[in-house]
Amino acid sequence: MIRRYSFGNKLKEFGDFVLLLCRIYLFTTQNHTKNYMIWNPNKECMSRDEMSALQGKRLHKIVEYVYHNVPFYRNKLQELDIRPDDIQTIEDINKLPFTTKKDLRDNYPFGLQAAPQSQIIRIHASSGTTGNPTIVGYTRKDVGVWSECMARCLTAYGVTRDDIFSVAYGYGLFTGGLGAHYGVEHIGASVIPAGTGNTEKHLKLIRDLGITGLACTPSYALYLAETMDKLGIKKEDIRLRVGAFGAEPWTENMRKEIEERLGLKGYNIYGLSEVMGPSVSYECQMQHGSHICEDHFYPEIINPVTLEKLPAGQTGELVFTTLTKEGMPVLRYRTRDLCSLLPGTCDCGRTSVRMGRIEGRSDDMLIIRGINVFPSQVESVVLSMPEFAPRYMLVVDRVNNLDTLQVQVEIRQEYFTGVFDTPAAVDKLEKKLAAKLKSVLSIAAKVQLKAPNTIERSQGKSAHVIDKRKL
Repeated sequence: MIRRYSFGNKLKEFGDFVLLLCRIYLFTTQNHTKNYMIWNPNKECMSRDEMSALQGKRLHKIVEYVYHNVPFYRNKLQELDIRPDDIQTIEDINKLPFTTKKDLRDNYPFGLQAAPQSQIIRIHASSGTTGNPTIVGYTRKDVGVWSECMARCLTAYGVTRDDIFSVAYGYGLFTGGLGAHYGVEHIGASVIPAGTGNTEKHLKLIRDLGITGLACTPSYALYLAETMDKLGIKKEDIRLRVGAFGAEPWTENMRKEIEERLGLKGYNIYGLSEVMGPSVSYECQMQHGSHICEDHFYPEIINPVTLEKLPAGQTGELVFTTLTKEGMPVLRYRTRDLCSLLPGTCDCGRTSVRMGRIEGRSDDMLIIRGINVFPSQVESVVLSMPEFAPRYMLVVDRVNNLDTLQVQVEIRQEYFTGVFDTPAAVDKLEKKLAAKLKSVLSIAAKVQLKAPNTIERSQGKSAHVIDKRKL
């Protein structure tokens, strides 16, 4: 089909092009002394009015999309007597229902998928509290948006196409590995798909290939540093200069130690598979909060009890609405992460809203070596085995900068004598439980069997977690 353009269309396209050039010129002249790189000034430096207008347009479109393609959302909206035409501006988001992790689990595996399966080119998954993972499908456009957001993130860190970047997040159902991988390729840098494990070989590649960038969990970065010490590799022997660290909580002290021992600058990256993956938000070189890609992910902060929307600066539960996602869009997804949206603008030149550090969780989820772990997952395994009473304790610690998980569980009285008669019987049962836990949690746990009535009881709400990490 031949497409014909009128003079008016050509004039509009020319005007849009001139407007883009003006924005880039203004950004460059206003920030020439700072020399901060920005991947997409047209989106990352939009005025607030322009951003709000774009978000409103995209919100209407995504609500219309899920209304016609996801029965779960159509039923939710109809219960509230809401139709897509009722959503015209971004302020109308308050009319929409929230989405929770439970909703995702209840609609396992493809109940919240909006695009037909023929358009899904990739599927990732995150853990659920009952053993069922949260299935997230991505269309080709979704993967493109993800790569774009990751490119913004890496560019904010100072990464260019001249860098060699090692991705040491896990590859597979976890979004970290492939998410970072595609972003590095998108900006034209060289990517090393190192993955996790085989640390000595990884360090050899870092040294011999002159790798300049590293993406991994903060705890693994420190483990790399410790292994360097054992191998006699000094930071002067390597060329690392940029680190993209996330998937688990970390402190400013950890940042300083990583930077000192590896000789790089460490930046925070945030994401979650239900929304997209890493690069939902990212630090810039100012390192005062993380810029949210809010043209794709609209953030809110709510009171986790009343669900009331909170103003900028107040701490509450972080909520995201995906504005452009095709595979599995979510409306007002409750992340359970507690943080605040920071008021004011950033000296880097970006106008996108920033989120502060994650200060905790509004539920009982733990993040251990980048893996989401719920006490209820452990409980489901313990209760599936007749030898154990429903009494257990999770002890989380950080040893040599790596998270550890110990599961203490009481043996039922009727099994106690037979099991504790011999060390071999104890060892066999511990290994049996450890194997089942690993299959559900996707992480290894050390099991410690306890005699009946030896795990401390609580007078009020049962406490199942002792977290010794100083986060």
